[in-house]
Amino acid sequence: MSELSDPKEAAKRLVGFAAVDRFVKPGMCVGLGTGTTAYWAIRRTGERVAAGESLVAVVTSAATEQLCGECGVPVVPFMSRDIDVAIDGADEVSPDWSLTKGGGGALFREKAIAIAARRFIVIVDDSKVVAQLGRFPTPVEVVPFTLAWVQREIARHFPTAKATERVRDGKPYRTDNGNAILDCAFGSIADPRSLAARVQSIHGVLDVGIFIDLADAVLCTAESGVREFSKA
Repeated sequence: MSELSDPKEAAKRLVGFAAVDRFVKPGMCVGLGTGTTAYWAIRRTGERVAAGESLVAVVTSAATEQLCGECGVPVVPFMSRDIDVAIDGADEVSPDWSLTKGGGGALFREKAIAIAARRFIVIVDDSKVVAQLGRFPTPVEVVPFTLAWVQREIARHFPTAKATERVRDGKPYRTDNGNAILDCAFGSIADPRSLAARVQSIHGVLDVGIFIDLADAVLCTAESGVREFSKA
């Protein structure tokens, strides 16, 4: 990636670096997310380690673990240490800081780390800010054996929704946990908590890519640099 040639990438770099520099202190265990904005938080963590700081990471995906290796960031297993702060991107963020996550396919592990962390910092570019969740399809992680059942139940409970199995390189996508992802177009989501609970109750659903009451700060790209949101 070239932060010099692409203004949007430069903005993501700025917000990723800002999150690490504002919230990560020497000696911390940091949860590191997956995606194009989290990439820059990983890069900055690597720079801090290279400068001599004692930092370790808990990672949300195999891809993030690989990038940590490339950047020289030591990785430790989940729950081997308390996670002081987790930094991750989002596919959508609403005014009450409800989030859509899972576009990169790591939603179950991302939520586990967000829940476990003492603080969860969300970093996004301004295109991810929405009035209500639902513009981006809601990822739902599903045990593959139950995929047809879950699709049928979503259609029964949400007649206007479209639940599409995620495909990558012409093959059904599988998460690091070996599960399928359904990308569910529900339309505008007025009550994310209720919708998430209803989908989660379907047998075979492992997790829903709606994060509620987890974010402790939201940093967003802005023309003037980095904007830190206030919760509505």
